[in-house]
Amino acid sequence: MGFFSGLNDEKYDRQYTDKELFRRMTAYFNSQKKRLALASVVIIVIAVIGAALPIIVSRMVDLIKDQPSAAEILGVGAALVGVAFGQWGLNWLRRGLIVRAVGDVVLEMRSRAFRAAAEHDLSFYDQFSSGRIVSRITSDTNDFGQLVVIVTDVVAQFIQAIIVAVVLFRAEVRLSLLLLSFLPVVFGVAAGFRALARRVTKRGMKAMADVNAAIKETISGISIAKNFRQEESIFESFDESNVQSYRVNVQRGFVLSLVFPTLNALSGIFVGILVYTGGHSAAAGAISIGAWYLFIMSLDQFFSPILSLTSFWAQIQGGLSAAERVFALIDADPNVIQTEKQDVPRLHGKIQFDHMYFRYSDKEPILNDFNLTIQAGETLALVGHTGAGKSSIAKLIARFYEFQQGRLCIDGRDIRTFDLTQYRRQLGIVSQVPFLFSGTVADNIHYAAPGVPTEEILRLAKKIGDGEWLDALPKGLQTEVGERGNHLSMGQRQLVALMRVLVQNPAIFILDEATASIDPFTEWQIQQALNLILKNSTSILIAHRLSTVKAADRIVVMSKGSIIEEGDHNGLLEQGGHYAELYNTYFRHQSLAYVEQMKDVISK
Repeated sequence: MGFFSGLNDEKYDRQYTDKELFRRMTAYFNSQKKRLALASVVIIVIAVIGAALPIIVSRMVDLIKDQPSAAEILGVGAALVGVAFGQWGLNWLRRGLIVRAVGDVVLEMRSRAFRAAAEHDLSFYDQFSSGRIVSRITSDTNDFGQLVVIVTDVVAQFIQAIIVAVVLFRAEVRLSLLLLSFLPVVFGVAAGFRALARRVTKRGMKAMADVNAAIKETISGISIAKNFRQEESIFESFDESNVQSYRVNVQRGFVLSLVFPTLNALSGIFVGILVYTGGHSAAAGAISIGAWYLFIMSLDQFFSPILSLTSFWAQIQGGLSAAERVFALIDADPNVIQTEKQDVPRLHGKIQFDHMYFRYSDKEPILNDFNLTIQAGETLALVGHTGAGKSSIAKLIARFYEFQQGRLCIDGRDIRTFDLTQYRRQLGIVSQVPFLFSGTVADNIHYAAPGVPTEEILRLAKKIGDGEWLDALPKGLQTEVGERGNHLSMGQRQLVALMRVLVQNPAIFILDEATASIDPFTEWQIQQALNLILKNSTSILIAHRLSTVKAADRIVVMSKGSIIEEGDHNGLLEQGGHYAELYNTYFRHQSLAYVEQMKDVISK
């Protein structure tokens, strides 16, 4: 149990029966019917040719007794060469057909898995590691493809075994019946390993997913680790996951390695019994030497599929476990559920929270009987201490999370009835740490509105500080931003993120303002960009700057998921309540009057 600690199933994992797994897997191959039908014909031909090999050899044995002619010996030899070349060519054709079909299926499965992951709401990623999700989309879909290739190999051998069985019954019924009596024992032992093999294989995959998650998290936060000189610490964290994966997979390998030797030993015992029994029959003249030799030669081809199945047991169980994990990701139930998918016209932007109850978990209530109306075109600033519920309001408007009770209406319509894709096209969102994709500044601005001409972007850019922010970039719009925008300053990232929203012309704008300090000139540029967006949209600003708060039509002060004050800047200051306290704590030092006052104090 110690080996498996920390390898619990994800909450969305589910157990599929073999029948259900088979049904789901075969459904993916509906588009590959022609290739698979041709591959099936080739497999049958290969099986027939393979089954002919012991017949040809047994014929040679019988000929030896009668002193065969050179032509007869040459004919048998040519037949053997023909069988060899025929098997090589047909196997090449079969593999080509199967690999192409499997490649197309894996492509479709990977696409579906990625689409399912992309369509999940943010609460899904709050609960589950993105590294483990990546592992399912990449490694597990690839393992599923390997499973199909292996299964076709085994199926080809099973067909060959059936043909060989027919030949054996025609050659010697009594030995054939004795052979069949051994099969329940072989299949019973193989079935006994099945459940254990599936269980340890799934554990091995989960351990590998933990390693992937550790690597992803470490690489994502490598700059922070270096800042705090924690290289050794992150290595120890990775090493812990890596060692756990090693131990789990060693145990998995030990379990799976028992299967083949066990069944191989059983088949060896059965072959020995058949050789002994057949030898006595041949010595007594009950069967011909050729028939007995045919039987001995055919035993290998008869037991081969069973032994192949066991030799590939690890890959087969790995493929089944992989399919199970991918299907679980695809089938995971969404937390955000739309009751309808109504078309969304251009929104005016009136937002109403009506007796809203929301929590991230049962132990984490955020909003309780929350009511708030934001008029169309209004700019609303949300202020309050951390944990007051400001970001939760923005996330609910964006429909990133599901609320438990109450209603959220946009222009008088329940948000749960909207087509989410159409609705979100009218949202402009800038997060506290603006995320930029690798590429140029122009690429990132075009991200939300690909059809906007570059000339229009330049025109809008020049409205912000006469375009000086753009001139400060080495190559203007063609400047590479680097991974996550790390080639730009925080202020430049914010300006690019605001430009991305500005060209989109959203009906509803949500800004979770960054708390990082920036110089006054950049703040002035950011405020200009904001003003361009605010005049054409309903705006919700989670404000950390005094300039943003003052620009709002209304300020809502929140504490523990409730509204405790609301009004404009001057009116709230005169009340001397919670906002006045926040102002004196966080905002006052940003005011020009305060700066001038401090200058006077210092000069005295």
